[in-house]
Amino acid sequence: MTIRALIFDVDGTLAETEEAHRQAFNETFADHGLDWHWTRADYHRLLKTTGGKERMAAHRQALGAKAPDDGTIARLHQIKTARYVDILARGGLQARPGVMDLIAEARAAGLRLAVATTTNLPNVEALAQCLWGCPATDVFDVIAAGDQVAAKKPAPDVFLLALDRLGLPPAACLAFEDSLNGLRSARGAGLRVVVTPSLYTAEEDFATADWVVESLARPALPEPLQTSLAARV
Repeated sequence: MTIRALIFDVDGTLAETEEAHRQAFNETFADHGLDWHWTRADYHRLLKTTGGKERMAAHRQALGAKAPDDGTIARLHQIKTARYVDILARGGLQARPGVMDLIAEARAAGLRLAVATTTNLPNVEALAQCLWGCPATDVFDVIAAGDQVAAKKPAPDVFLLALDRLGLPPAACLAFEDSLNGLRSARGAGLRVVVTPSLYTAEEDFATADWVVESLARPALPEPLQTSLAARV
């Protein structure tokens, strides 16, 4: 079936955002008297748990602690999100190679564009403003976020939501991911998946991906996508 839509993960796929997330977490912890500080090694391990609140709860469990409680974690996560938005608003974060050109070419070719992410809507909006200088809805036709589904990746829920909102079958779409959890999520929704390993996911096993590429620059794009872009331009 001809490719009619592209569905993108956000963190690590569109941009290497994880260091900005880690900075926002650590600054929030310090400002609120919580003696947590996540090193890169800590964060690499914690990223195996999808979702910021869930990540904080996993860290609490690993420490064998009872505090902060779930309500406090939710409040701290809201504060962390605001801090992350502020970090991105100050600039300095760039799209991964090929991302800007691919999205522009896909739009010009008449392909629909969607996001399927475990992060929340404010974070999607912050990245869109940082990269494109406009609202996320000006870039993407559909946004399916982690706070809109019952189960986060590796469950397929967020990709199924994106497909439902696109009104398209999985065979008409390509998913773009950078992590094993994301790959499992997209495959669970019946999608073909292009993986571009990121800073924190390069050592993961992507054997079940349809394609694994270093970047989304045109020479590395899967042939079916290049054909669809060329046929529609």
